[in-house]
Amino acid sequence: MDLPLVVGVDGSEPSLRAVDWAADEAALRRVPLRVVYASLWERYEGSALAPGLGKPDAQVLAEDIVRAGAHRARDRQAGLPISMAALPEEPAYALVREGKNASALVVGNRGRSGVANVLLGSVSLFVAAHADCPVIVVRGSHDNQARVPVHGRVVVGVGEACAAAVRFAAQEAARRTALLYAVRAWRCPAHETIDHPLIAGEPERVYEERAAEALERALRDVPPGVKTRRRTVEGPARGALLAAAREADLLVVGARRRSGHFGLQLGRVTHAVLHHSPCPVAVVPERS
Repeated sequence: MDLPLVVGVDGSEPSLRAVDWAADEAALRRVPLRVVYASLWERYEGSALAPGLGKPDAQVLAEDIVRAGAHRARDRQAGLPISMAALPEEPAYALVREGKNASALVVGNRGRSGVANVLLGSVSLFVAAHADCPVIVVRGSHDNQARVPVHGRVVVGVGEACAAAVRFAAQEAARRTALLYAVRAWRCPAHETIDHPLIAGEPERVYEERAAEALERALRDVPPGVKTRRRTVEGPARGALLAAAREADLLVVGARRRSGHFGLQLGRVTHAVLHHSPCPVAVVPERS
């Protein structure tokens, strides 16, 4: 049986956009959608609800919130198999546990705090850092609607550990009949000079060639039916990926999962794109 796609809801507008995106994604994957609400979410992210629910917090039951999310998904994708769960648990831990039996988790970029300068909610950040399955954080729209893909491009960041991310990105590109756009950033260390015996004359060219070779290795198992484009960029990986994301429908990055490590398992680049990407970001676990 196909594992469901799980979407976390809390009644906020970002979570409703996440429901839209998740319904479209579940339809693309031909898998069921599971709508989950954890009733202790308010402890993390405030009490203001989306105006569309039309009820004060004190009168809104967990079942109302999860039912509203499921109803929205059915309106978005008629005929999509949908299940619901209202869980009396801490939201971050509940969603991470749900991810153990999910094909992917989808969350909004922030919850119900209503604070405009909060770039990424604490629950979304925790889930992206700890889930066992890919986590998609829906970003890139400031109204109450998820955007239909318009760019026909899935961007993947190619780093030192990226096999699972590339595989996921290739699958997403194939589902969308989109271009897989692979980006590898490179920098020439300041201490490397033209006097170095291995790179005499053109140090930058050597580092760029190494980046190009890394791209080729990363993409060698991409199915031949997926159109690909490779780009090496001199400079920080964060800037390269954020620039590429401006013309993408999805940005995919890998995140190492280290057994026995309970801290925030996100690198600086992944952390940056989760906070600043103009499009949805998929964080794919890479096992070390």
